[in-house]
Amino acid sequence: MRIPASYPMALLAALVALTPVYVLIVLASDASSVFDTHNLQILGNTLSLMGLTVLGSILIGVPLAFISAYVHLPFKKLWLVVFAAPLAIPSYIGAFTLYAAFGPGGEINTLTGIETPSMYGLTGAAIVMTLYTFPFVMMTTRSSLLSLDASMVNAARTLGMSMTQSIFKVILPRVVNGIAAGSLLVALYTLSDFGTPAMMRLDTFTRVIYVEYNAFALGRAAMLSLQLMVIVGFLLLVESQIKTAPERQGRPLILFPSKLQLSAIFITFAPVLLLAIGLPLAIFSLWLARDGFTSFDFNIAWNSTYASGIAAIVAVIVAIPVAHAALSGKAGRIMERVTYFGFGIPGIVMGTALVYGGLQLPFLYQTLGLLIIAYMLRFLPLAVGSVRTSTEHLDPSLVKSARVLGASPREVFTRITLPLTMRGIIAGAALVFLESMRELEATLLLGPTGFETLSTYLWRVYEAGYFGRAAIPGLLLVVISACGLAIMMSGEKRNQFEH
Repeated sequence: MRIPASYPMALLAALVALTPVYVLIVLASDASSVFDTHNLQILGNTLSLMGLTVLGSILIGVPLAFISAYVHLPFKKLWLVVFAAPLAIPSYIGAFTLYAAFGPGGEINTLTGIETPSMYGLTGAAIVMTLYTFPFVMMTTRSSLLSLDASMVNAARTLGMSMTQSIFKVILPRVVNGIAAGSLLVALYTLSDFGTPAMMRLDTFTRVIYVEYNAFALGRAAMLSLQLMVIVGFLLLVESQIKTAPERQGRPLILFPSKLQLSAIFITFAPVLLLAIGLPLAIFSLWLARDGFTSFDFNIAWNSTYASGIAAIVAVIVAIPVAHAALSGKAGRIMERVTYFGFGIPGIVMGTALVYGGLQLPFLYQTLGLLIIAYMLRFLPLAVGSVRTSTEHLDPSLVKSARVLGASPREVFTRITLPLTMRGIIAGAALVFLESMRELEATLLLGPTGFETLSTYLWRVYEAGYFGRAAIPGLLLVVISACGLAIMMSGEKRNQFEH
């Protein structure tokens, strides 16, 4: 049997994706204990933050999904973008600005004289994480709602149910899988996030791993990383079991609210959107007006762009054979799934593993090359998914025709396959570029000495207390993240925007 040409490269990519796990297991063998009482506190904090964030995201995301899917609103497409906009802001930026705005001596207290409660600890972290993760629940639930047929609700109303009863007895039971899928995304994001719990001074796995790493306790950091990965692995297993039951497509439900109901919707959700979107932009604008442009070295923005650009190019070069292998057979699909493992590993865990790997290979340690490998391993699935999707839509008869006419496999790839899948390749590269620009944890651990990026500069400014210097990098990261959101939403099905 002839082995597809893409398999060797895909196998190499899969083996490299598994390397961090092997390194962590080796490192953890030096740890003095597997689990102690401190671990219990870290586990409790992590699970509490995850539970509160999931609960908050459901309470905000599900009603917004219902409103954006069924309620007739003026400028409906604009509202959908506004509801999803918190995804365009990294949660550590939200944590930074909420921490700076609230509490005695905070920006709100300084400007208005009004004393507000401080934002830190479990409560502060849960509020921040909820504000920036509820769109996950909203998007998946909305997708499920749009697949329902309005005739079921009309039948329930004909049988005497009120609209409220119809929502709870007819609609919600049919979109439970959509809510669960979004909740799992929220849980995974919360587990892997480092910036928010660190800025909110909450000891979760990610924050303690960073502390142990800085104390040169790599064995202890690796053991905590493996424990975190067990939780992440369990959630990924649960996610793989969630299957959405097919629904018969039909006429969508449309509700026409009264002016009083529209006012109630606005009053309920305006504070959420103001805190998630308006506050960071207002705080950064205030700091920019106060400190100006002179305090920022624009070479830092170039460092972010340069490293992320190389990572994007490397990722798509690796992604092309992996995507083609996935479409060539079962073994290729297994290799593709293995490369997804890197996306499930939190950035702080990936950084810890690669630091040890770099120590064994001195020519890599503290180099830009090791940082780019980390970016590539973390975000390779984004490129693979995009390339694979564009390749799947390629008409196979074009390739067969070229082969019949005498073209070699290389000519077919360069003259037909590559040009027709270029749009997917560019989209995949753009997503890897944008995520690399936002990445904080791996950059903190693996960045060469003196190599500052926008995300690490924000972190240093937070640690030093020079908040005003965060204005320009913060606004740049928000703009970059907004571009990422635009790319992501452009991939949504057209009908999701038209309803």
